[in-house]
Formats: sequence, structure tokens, C-alpha cells
Amino acid sequence: MALSVSLQALRAFDAAARHGSFKHAAEELSLTPTAISHHISKLEHRLNVRLFQRLPRKVLLTETGVLLANATSEGFATIESALADIQQLNEVVQVSTTSSFAALVLLPAQGAFSARYPDISMQVSSGELPDNLPNSIPVRLGNIKDVPVEDRLSGERFNLFGSKALRALEGAAVRPLLYTTRWKNRELCEPPLDDWLAHNGLSKADFVIREFDQELFGIQQAVIENALVFCSEILARGMCSTGQLAPVGEKSITSPLCYYIPNKTRFRTHNAVKFIEWIQDLVRLKSSNRR
Repeated sequence: MALSVSLQALRAFDAAARHGSFKHAAEELSLTPTAISHHISKLEHRLNVRLFQRLPRKVLLTETGVLLANATSEGFATIESALADIQQLNEVVQVSTTSSFAALVLLPAQGAFSARYPDISMQVSSGELPDNLPNSIPVRLGNIKDVPVEDRLSGERFNLFGSKALRALEGAAVRPLLYTTRWKNRELCEPPLDDWLAHNGLSKADFVIREFDQELFGIQQAVIENALVFCSEILARGMCSTGQLAPVGEKSITSPLCYYIPNKTRFRTHNAVKFIEWIQDLVRLKSSNRR
């Protein structure tokens, strides 16, 4: 049966063991030497052992005292390390997401996040495959049919973007270059290019089509080459706001994809909740402004 021992008594013992002095232990813990002596005497009585030899100007650990001192030192160090880690979790929000979402949505919005929450630091890591980083909030792209409603951040709409209106492309002497995406993750639904073309009275034969495995690359190449890109409106909005891209077609189309946070409700620290509320507002703002 476990003994019931006062944490305050163990603290008093640990401090006295480290300093070799009840007086110095009392100064560290903001107590009186009499209080330290009282705590340790009660601890010795509870354990039925002698932990210190009391000498005129100092105290020395007994063999049993050394055994307990080693344990309390290690135990309190472990507790303090855990508390420091927890405090860091409340100061830093770690986010993992796709390279495209990181580069085109999260990183450009870091300034807005810091302005809203100056006491929270956002650290972003990116990669195309899910990761298992402890305490990291994963913002992923998935098939909307496979994602529970409570985990979704926003549904995706796709459109064609470029620097010229679609009417200006219709009479072009050469077929315009169009970038789209073929995902590394083959389980993801393809971007709805066929549906968009049909919706806008076009076909793939009207374009020279090239594919990247990330939307980020197609968007960048479209800007560099003055070409077209078929991509998420959420991702393209930053380029549109700077005038580098503009919607080419008047009609965007709903895709079978969404951004989401797996098991979103498991993130319960105050700052994680703040980040999730903020990112939901961010993607919904992008969604509402894109129409």
C-alpha cells in the first residue's frame, strides 16, 4: 500500500539535501528554518527512518537520506521539465501542412496571426505526406467524402487563373499552356478540370496541358510564364490580391476535396483552440471572397 507523503515535505527535504542546511532550504522556499525542520521531522516519522544527521551548523544525509535525495532530485527535475514543455506548448503553436498550403496561405498570413495573438508563436512545417509530430496540428487536404464534418475547415472550389481573359485566348494562334496537378497521393480525387471545362464550354483539346504534383509549382509557373493554372481558389487568392493572377473563367466549380484537421477536437490547449478558430476564419474568408 502506497504511503501518503506531503509534497511540501518532500520539497523541504529536497532543498535541505541539496544545500546541506535547513536555513538555506528555508531561504529557497520562503519558509522559516523551523518550518523546514518540522516538515522533515514529520517525513522521517511517516517513513520511520532518520534522513539527516543534525550537527551544530549543518545537516548530513544518512544512507537512507541519500537514497531518497537521489529520487526526489530526479523526480522534481522530471516534473520541472514537463512543466517547461507544457508552458512552451502554450507559447508556440506547431502546425504541419502541405507545401502549397504553407507557402500560399499560412506563411503569408503569419503577420496577421501575430498581430491578433502577439503572445503566440506559429511554427510551420510542410510535407505532402501525413506526419506524426507530437503536439503538431496537422492541416491536410483530403477527399471531402472521407472527412467527418466536424474536422473540415473548408470545402474547395477550383477555377482557371491567368493574366488574360478567356475571350482573349479563344482566337490565339497557338493553344494556351495550362498547368494542373496530379497528386503524389493517388488516393486523392483529381482536380475537377474536366468538369470545369465542360461547365465553361471547353475541352482539353483547346489547351496544352502540363502537370505538377503540387499546386504550388503550377501556380508559380503560371506567373513566371504568363500561362494558365487550374487550381484551388483558396491557394490562388494571394496571387490574385497582388495582381499576378486573375480568374480566367467566370464560373468556378466545387471540387471533391477539402482542407481539414484530423480529430480536430483533440486539440484543447487554449492556444491550439485559438489557432484553429483563426485558421477556420482565414479559409472561410478566402472562400467567401472568391465568389
